[in-house]
Amino acid sequence: MSTVVEERTVGQVMTTEVVQARPDTSFEELARMLVAHRISGLPVVDDDDKVMGVVSRKDLARQQGCLGRHESGRHRMAHTPRRPADAHSVAGPAPAAGELMTSPAVTVHPEQRVADAARIMERRRVDRLPVVDEEDRLIGITTRRDLLRVFLRTDEEILADVADAVSGRALAAHHIDGLRIDVRDGMVTMAGSSEPALDTATLIRVTWRVDGVVGVVNRLTTGH
Repeated sequence: MSTVVEERTVGQVMTTEVVQARPDTSFEELARMLVAHRISGLPVVDDDDKVMGVVSRKDLARQQGCLGRHESGRHRMAHTPRRPADAHSVAGPAPAAGELMTSPAVTVHPEQRVADAARIMERRRVDRLPVVDEEDRLIGITTRRDLLRVFLRTDEEILADVADAVSGRALAAHHIDGLRIDVRDGMVTMAGSSEPALDTATLIRVTWRVDGVVGVVNRLTTGH
């Protein structure tokens, strides 16, 4: 009997439709995108879709604070005679994404474990991680919410959903003698003897789709 242990990866929980900006995206457009999509930050990419940095609501708020202090200073000087050169001291247009972003961005790859991504977020104090391919091109994004969806479920809840998924997908057409499913700290162990026609890879795949599953131990054997 062989035992196969798999752990949930970033690629399995990431969002693939990513709201993103370019370096020249304006302050106003950035603010609109964050509000419209109800997100707290987004990656900034170049023309090759390579991640240059990340802009967050905090970055925009920080810039607004700078502009507010500048405006207060202007009001204090309103009655003070100015030299002609002072006419150029007023604030220019708000900076674009390329100036506002935090760079370089902290990124992860899709094959990295969810647990490792969570540690990176905690260590680097970020709320989101752009996911990049081997050429550093943006292919997705994962957030604290994505990771919490994995970790913040009880084993009982996970077990119930896995049992439903497995019975609906596999047991209706095939049979597994003495199928045993155990869940401990999000790790699912499946054991039993299945018919040769049963595609165990599909069984494992539907198990992975259950929120809260962080790993799968496959102890299924093939009967004769």
